Amino acid sequence: MHLFKLPSWINPHLYKEKKFADLNKAELFDLKSRIKKFSAEKPDVSVVIPAWNEENNIFRALSSIAANHTSFKVEIIVINNNSTDGTQNVLEELGIRNYFQQKQGTPYARQMGLDKARGKYHLCADCDTFYPPNWIDLMVKPMAEDKSITGVYGRYSFLPPEGKNRLDLFFYELVTGLLVRIRRKNREYLNMLGFNMGFITEAGRNPNGFNVEKSRKFDNANGSDYFVEEAEDGRMAQHLKTKGRLKLVTHAKARVFTSPRRLLYDGGIFKAFKNRFKLHLKALSEYLTGKSKPSVV
Repeated sequence: MHLFKLPSWINPHLYKEKKFADLNKAELFDLKSRIKKFSAEKPDVSVVIPAWNEENNIFRALSSIAANHTSFKVEIIVINNNSTDGTQNVLEELGIRNYFQQKQGTPYARQMGLDKARGKYHLCADCDTFYPPNWIDLMVKPMAEDKSITGVYGRYSFLPPEGKNRLDLFFYELVTGLLVRIRRKNREYLNMLGFNMGFITEAGRNPNGFNVEKSRKFDNANGSDYFVEEAEDGRMAQHLKTKGRLKLVTHAKARVFTSPRRLLYDGGIFKAFKNRFKLHLKALSEYLTGKSKPSVV
């Protein structure tokens, strides 16, 4: 785990202080050339990304995915979830296979991506996350080698906010990593997060896919009027466990780096840590025993 610095593989994909419109001809040519290699007509793996107003983020995530060294044939699919900025222009300029989903919410976007995917294996990614060079193969490997594994999920670290180091985030990640280990026995579905997970496509499709009762917005800020506790990634994990096993991919080279913006939506890193610590402390006995506390009438 990186304490102060980001790993060197991220640097080419940061495009520091650049918006998509600022990319020069050489950068655009390089990016488009690499992405073209991830547009297989008969793919083994589908990498699916939902996007909502991500004009100046998504090309960075795509750059990292398109730098993967993989033995599989891969397609990248982006679901434009009703964006009102220049996201669609970016997708068309880069030649990304994409679809427009008017119904707002990540479950609708992920479900459309699942419907359109053609690969045997389905990997979920996000616009604000960077994926290491061996991510695709390391995530698919457990499912390819062990037919009892229907889904996988990986570890993650946070990108530091501008001008900050990773020290506060490092301790947050230590606690999160401990919780992941604790929950594996009785509440493993809580560990499976949509920006770094995968599954056997057909196992995930039936019967309900990513469909949930209430749809999340993209930030899903805790304490907001639109916060939704049920998540499509956790619902998918519960479904996959009825068909096989889930596997935590612990290889250091599979660790992704994601934006801290969800923590910032919750009021900052310290406040987010405090809120989450209280929440998980209350649920600790449930994580350990698998038994839910009785409701108070």
